[in-house]
Formats: sequence, structure tokens, C-alpha cells
Amino acid sequence: MGKQMTEMLKGTLEGIVLALLSGRPAYGYEITTQLRDRGFEEIAEGTVYALLVRIEQKGLVDIEKVPSEKGPPRKVFTLNAQGEQELAEFWRTWSFLADRIEQLHSPAASENPSEGEN
Repeated sequence: MGKQMTEMLKGTLEGIVLALLSGRPAYGYEITTQLRDRGFEEIAEGTVYALLVRIEQKGLVDIEKVPSEKGPPRKVFTLNAQGEQELAEFWRTWSFLADRIEQLHSPAASENPSEGEN
């Protein structure tokens, strides 16, 4: 993964993880696996765990400790109401930015930037 991709992911990884948790509760390793299955192969497990600590501290998830067959209990993360609001804001921001970036990327849009605006 290039430096530019790494920098861009820093600002979006929290929203991506919240989106994964909106589908169903999961523990850290499951979240890392889901990210890798979706093409984010190079995200370090430690990065995911640090992010999970932050979203827990921000009050965006509820935690349940469930017994593990091996080792200590697993922390299962469930998106709560505050997390749902944060995710909705992430998607609004993402849509806004993606639209503007696409306008810059599209040659026709760059030539006529006010086209389509009312």
C-alpha cells in the first residue's frame, strides 16, 4: 500500500469499521478479517485494535465480553445509537467529498464546474 493510500485511510478507517459493525457485532480479529476480505489486506491488526479502543472511548460501541475457546474472553463490539449517528455523519461527509472529488476527476465537470448546480 502506498503512502498516499495510508494517509487517506487514516481519515476514513473509523467510518469503515463503524460500517462493518453496523452489519453485525464482531470482535477485533473478525473485524480485521472482514477488512482484509474487502481488499484492505495491509491494515495491521494493531491498527484495528487501537482504533477499537478509540471508538470505545468515544462511546460509539457497546462491549460484551464472551468466553473464548482459547485464551481470555473476547470483546465483542456492537454499534450503539451514538455510533449509528457517527456513521450517518461519516456517510454524509463521504458523499459530499466523493461528489466534489469526482467533479474534479471528470474532464467535462472540470470545464463546466457550475453545470448541474441550482
